[in-house]
Amino acid sequence: MKLTAFTDGASRGNPGDAAIGIVIKDENGTTIQSHKRFLGTTTNNVAEYTALLECVELVRDSETFRCSVLVVQTDSELMARQMNGQYKVKDPGLKVMHQKVKAALGSSLFKFLISHIPRSQNAEADALANEAIDTKP
Repeated sequence: MKLTAFTDGASRGNPGDAAIGIVIKDENGTTIQSHKRFLGTTTNNVAEYTALLECVELVRDSETFRCSVLVVQTDSELMARQMNGQYKVKDPGLKVMHQKVKAALGSSLFKFLISHIPRSQNAEADALANEAIDTKP
């Protein structure tokens, strides 16, 4: 099954209160899973990578659905280009996150694709991330 996931990380202050939002849809565009989580204080880029990592892990570890292709849509152009090898990962903290995502993908059975989309096309994941910040513990 081909799944399309929309991921977003948000940080108010950068660094500041941060959270993630993930929406996973099946081939018909039906949402089959959504996830949000408050992260505490971190940067926007770390939040974006955390969203991607948790998305990959959710799909990889799911007992509900089997995925053959995971297409991730993100409004983080930096992360998408780093994951696709177009940009080098220079920041030490992001290097760690990048390696964690690569390791999670290495233990996954699905093909992985990631692309940058305009922020306007990522509204559901963005809303989840902002809800998580608004309702932080």
